[in-house]
Amino acid sequence: MEGHQMVVLVLAASLLMGCTNSALGREESDSKAIHVTGKVLCQDCSQDWNEWVHGNKPIKGSIVSITCMDERSRVVHYASDVTDKLGQFELKINLNICAGKKLNPKFCWVRLVSSPHPTCNLFTNFGGGHSGIKLGNPTGVYRDSITYKLGPFYYTTPMCDKPDTSDDQDNNGNNY
Repeated sequence: MEGHQMVVLVLAASLLMGCTNSALGREESDSKAIHVTGKVLCQDCSQDWNEWVHGNKPIKGSIVSITCMDERSRVVHYASDVTDKLGQFELKINLNICAGKKLNPKFCWVRLVSSPHPTCNLFTNFGGGHSGIKLGNPTGVYRDSITYKLGPFYYTTPMCDKPDTSDDQDNNGNNY
């Protein structure tokens, strides 16, 4: 009896994986919209290790944007959203832009724009928020939409900011 249950479990798991893979492999051209979600948090390095790693606080009112380009690197869509009290943002974009053209999610970037927090307002690239993160594989594909759930983006405090010690500036050997 135990062997029979194991076979049924393996078959059910295989079927589930096959359905998931076929759903993710579905043509994105069938979808009409993309839905991008994520969080914006404050990472405070002045706390002890456990608090620093696990005690990130959401930032209400932070602005997150999405910029989508065409094949020739021209901006064809820009949108932004303000985070709620939980630090969550939600960007919904129609894939039909104009004259029958469709937006390609692979040419879209999501990034941090601003933080209203009085001290936690320095960009970090932890999570890709400062330089931007390109939409990759969707986390969900539904009949009329593709969902992308991004990892959290982070801001930090001035005390945690690492000084720029690069030698990119032309100061003619002067360190003044």
